Amino acid sequence: MNKKEELKAHIIKCCVEGNMTVKQAANRLGFSERYIKKLKARYKEYGVSSMLHGNCVRQPKRTLDIALLDIRKQPEFDTVNVMHFKDILEEKYNIIVSYSFLYNFLKQNNIKSPRKHRKTKVHHRRNRRSKIGELLQIDATPHEFFVGDNNKYTLHGLIDDASGQITGLYMCKNECMQGYFEVIRQTLKNFGVPENIYADGSSIFFTTKKDKLTLEEQLSGIEEPNTQFGKIMNELGIHLIHAGSSQAKSRIERLWNTLHDRLITEFKINNITNMEQANMFLKEYIKKYNKKYKVKPKDKKKAFIPLLKSVNLVTLLTVKYKRTVDNGACFSLNNVSFKIKNIDILPRTRIDVLISKKIGIKVLYKNKLYTVIPIYDKNDIPIEKIESIENIIAEFIYFNCLKNERIA
Repeated sequence: MNKKEELKAHIIKCCVEGNMTVKQAANRLGFSERYIKKLKARYKEYGVSSMLHGNCVRQPKRTLDIALLDIRKQPEFDTVNVMHFKDILEEKYNIIVSYSFLYNFLKQNNIKSPRKHRKTKVHHRRNRRSKIGELLQIDATPHEFFVGDNNKYTLHGLIDDASGQITGLYMCKNECMQGYFEVIRQTLKNFGVPENIYADGSSIFFTTKKDKLTLEEQLSGIEEPNTQFGKIMNELGIHLIHAGSSQAKSRIERLWNTLHDRLITEFKINNITNMEQANMFLKEYIKKYNKKYKVKPKDKKKAFIPLLKSVNLVTLLTVKYKRTVDNGACFSLNNVSFKIKNIDILPRTRIDVLISKKIGIKVLYKNKLYTVIPIYDKNDIPIEKIESIENIIAEFIYFNCLKNERIA
């Protein structure tokens, strides 16, 4: 408040308190008596702030232009598009401008968006599902997410078809079982069990070995072979649907276009340079993205159902093999012999061997996990060195959980 506004406020206050007449106040300030009466009414309702000039909190246009240029020229915003830059201005600098103003301003200053828009074929757009959790789309995308690192890393994701909100994001070196396990884990913990999941034809989701069932599967009444991922979905009561093309799962394909642009800038701003830091950041980024971009579904009811308390995600989200133990509590897997530690078990007993990055290699017997150690390698040579044991376990985890299924 400048001196002129202070004087005006003081005189109007005296007028309101009865220490000065309207005529005297009008003579002091050089206003009409009618305007003094308006100022008195404002003062009574809003107080001293009503005496401020209407432009006192507005930033001059020229100053705003200079500020926008200075911010946009910062190196971390080299790859940012117009809409993302608008969001950053609002979140980090408290500058609120319209998209059209920002687009025209940047265009006038010869600053173009890095995204090149090209004409695309017109496809029939499928209507959204009506309920949250009725259909989730799952996929993975490789991209160079880190500045200065030319390696591609693969982002796995799940997005709800009805609301457009992300239910899970996880980054791995390549597209693999581990990445899909983690986005499923996030979805089950934070949202619940969906009704359907829409996936492409990757061998992670759908088997390529038609009509090849094991004897045990045939005796169990299974008619079609299934993948490890498919078996987990069956156990949860989730229907896995095969998408015939990328256009069919367009919701998640458009999400990848958005995240390819935004995450590079977000990682740069937050000094994120590796997968571990990225996965920690993505947990909070999901909330930020959903708050801004999720849409209201047609039906208020949810198709998500709560995860049963009896379900243990640690043992559920693993690659599972059935094996039979011998007289020494040992079993064989891919020609490598393993021994189960600290277990009292009868010969010829069937056990479940679980493999995941989270637990390594474990045996599940009577709902209890047991540690295993490799004792003979593929060439039937005894394994004695600890380094060799760790290497064999790491090789099993990579082959079952971390390898790129498409390349393999």
